[in-house]
Amino acid sequence: MISNVSILKNITILYAEDEAALREITLNILKGFTKKQFVAENGEEGLRLFKENESEIDLIITDVNMPIMNGLEMIREIKKINSNIPIIVATAFSNTEYLLEAIDIGVDKYVLKPIDMKKLLQLMSQSLLYHELKDLYIDNLTHLPNRNRLKKDLEDSSQDLMAMINIDKFSTINDLFGEHNGDKVLLEFSDSLQNYFNKRDFTLYRIEADKFLVIAKDYDLQIDTLYNLCKKFEDFIEEDPVYIDEHEIDLNITIGIAKSGDGSAYKHVQRVISYARRKFQPILIYNDDFNIQESFEENIKWIKKIKNGVKNDNFKGYFQPIVDTQTQEVYKYEALIRYIEEDGTVISPFFFLDIAKKAKLYPNIIKIMINEAFNLIKNKQKRVALNISFEDIASESTMSYIYSILEENKEHAKLLEFEILESEEISDFSEVFKFIDKVKEYDCKVGVDDFGAGYSNFNMLVNLDISYVKIDGSLIKNIHESQNQQIIVKTIDEFAKKFGFKTVAEFVSGEEIYDIIKDIGVDYSQGYYFDAPLSFEEIN
Repeated sequence: MISNVSILKNITILYAEDEAALREITLNILKGFTKKQFVAENGEEGLRLFKENESEIDLIITDVNMPIMNGLEMIREIKKINSNIPIIVATAFSNTEYLLEAIDIGVDKYVLKPIDMKKLLQLMSQSLLYHELKDLYIDNLTHLPNRNRLKKDLEDSSQDLMAMINIDKFSTINDLFGEHNGDKVLLEFSDSLQNYFNKRDFTLYRIEADKFLVIAKDYDLQIDTLYNLCKKFEDFIEEDPVYIDEHEIDLNITIGIAKSGDGSAYKHVQRVISYARRKFQPILIYNDDFNIQESFEENIKWIKKIKNGVKNDNFKGYFQPIVDTQTQEVYKYEALIRYIEEDGTVISPFFFLDIAKKAKLYPNIIKIMINEAFNLIKNKQKRVALNISFEDIASESTMSYIYSILEENKEHAKLLEFEILESEEISDFSEVFKFIDKVKEYDCKVGVDDFGAGYSNFNMLVNLDISYVKIDGSLIKNIHESQNQQIIVKTIDEFAKKFGFKTVAEFVSGEEIYDIIKDIGVDYSQGYYFDAPLSFEEIN
């Protein structure tokens, strides 16, 4: 009884055999078990038929010793086109050298002549089942073992030394060059990985679109040795761009390394690579001293507090004065979020804002802030500036809420300003243009915040219909100690003035800094030299 032979009834085969009598006998039997057959008398014809009908062909059966192009030569060429196609070789030769060569080029099974048809049909069904199983464990693009394979392999050993390698911002490459070219980059990257981490010493996996894992086969390998190899690979990637159709594509990577004798290396390597990104470190070795677990627990605590805080009114607006640089008279206030603990302790956004964004809870905070801003505007007639990110602008629900609040308060909206964060990447300027046009219908002013911290796109300033530019605090806080920073700030100020934009300097914390800002001619200033952020009740 032939098992699994029913799997053959829907497949198409390519059969290559130069002996006419054998070809006819075998073909007649195969016709009874398979849906369709392409027949070749030599390797050259077989290769041509495969190229013409690749999408149809599920399995190849071939003789070895054929004229013009033999079976092995044909297989080599076919494997270049589709490395996963199942192939069975029928041959009268059984020497070890030939079998090794056949295995080396990817032959799945072989059957000796004279052919036992029962054996051939069994091999055909086994080969297809093998490839079906193989696809579960092999990444289709790079042909590296995938996450499924990794899970099975990790079950076999509690002792692991590994490195996780992540291509930074890979989605941007897909956006800029298209997914087709993105796949080419991944293939180039995979090839480079295999050159640096040879299969004799390491097992490589592609576990996500842009994440790869390297596991040392020798657990006793020194972790510093793996670190040094990773450092060389990182240097290579940083210094040698990938070329796709003459386009130069620069890559950056982050690498996390971990070693464990209790089966926790994979868990640790995932944590340390996230920690490395936050610390802007290209390579980090996991260390219990990083307190990563405590960090996760802190994140969980804050996610719960943010959710409850939105319901229980724990979030409040604080407002820092922005003064006329020359007169030091308060011109407006910047709205800043604070979390108020039950005992009255005021918590800075440093502790929760990034978590709120990652947990998709930030839209609730921006809604709170616009209401807090209008509370100060309506009840104390103060001008208020509110930060807004591109993510906010791109969110239909957030914009719908903001526009509805503006409509409800349109007689007061002229005192509200929006500061677009320049430090965040803007992927669609058309959305920003629409936002500016819309809020200007309510006489709101719009500025650019954090200028100089991110992309420093002077062209962006010219194209956006804005009223002012806030120079990032990183350029201001040490300006009294850096001639270069003074030059940069002066350049930004002069550029802004040429196009009619006012300028604002934040992080003005002392008299020495203030004197420089005043001398440069920056229009407005903000910082602890003038006042700390104030609660609603503290503002007259």
